[in-house]
Amino acid sequence: MCQIDPIPHARLRSDAAEAEAAQPSPSRTRRRPFPVSKTARSTILVVDDEPEICELVSYNLSREGFRVLSERDGAAGLERVFKSPPDLLILDLLLPKLSGLEVLEAIRAEPRTRTLPVLVLTARSTEMDKLVGFERGADDYLTKPFSPKELVARVGAILRRTRQEETSAPTKIGPFQFDHDRHQVLLHGRELHLTPTEFRLLEYLLQRPGRVFSREQLLDKVWGLGYFGETRTVDVHVRRLRSKLGKDSRLIRTVTGVGYYAEVPKT
Repeated sequence: MCQIDPIPHARLRSDAAEAEAAQPSPSRTRRRPFPVSKTARSTILVVDDEPEICELVSYNLSREGFRVLSERDGAAGLERVFKSPPDLLILDLLLPKLSGLEVLEAIRAEPRTRTLPVLVLTARSTEMDKLVGFERGADDYLTKPFSPKELVARVGAILRRTRQEETSAPTKIGPFQFDHDRHQVLLHGRELHLTPTEFRLLEYLLQRPGRVFSREQLLDKVWGLGYFGETRTVDVHVRRLRSKLGKDSRLIRTVTGVGYYAEVPKT
């Protein structure tokens, strides 16, 4: 991870890049390292009490065409989410009035915002902090100081996956019914309330019954972009999935020392 560059420096680099763009150069034909696929003018809400972080995030995402809003405390952020849900929430954990974890719990408890993608952006970088964030329903986790390029790449990946889910036709896999437009999963007619990442993980495993995937493979295929987070992230999401599957939790099996696979019972 690199250190965060101050905003003035970022703008100077931007001005220099624009000047360079005016000069013809063969190198300009190279592809950008992190192509971002997004919906037009996707709205992103940043909830962080550090003004410089809000400005840095807003600057870099606005350059990519996103509409960026910000709030400086948890209570104001949650109120804005409930009033007009954004396409993606970037959430700090150490917030005044309401902590980021409290905001996340409230969002996941409300049906209208339960499927809102949430990227946690915080200085709390221990493995336990990350696991707690995922336990509460975070879709991704980025620690400060962070690379603006990585931030843009992760935001693009989250929105790209969300759009793919929304445009996919409903599918039936054994006793499961996946409705991507509604972000709804039914098991024996009972609705499972899943986060976006849990939704993708369950469907990915069920679409490949009996095939064993390592944690690294699941991070790459489900989280995307060659995700390099801790492998225990997968364990947390599998544990959450099993708890929501209830008596059918045995459908997700563990292969000790290897990874996980799913069984699809006949209906």
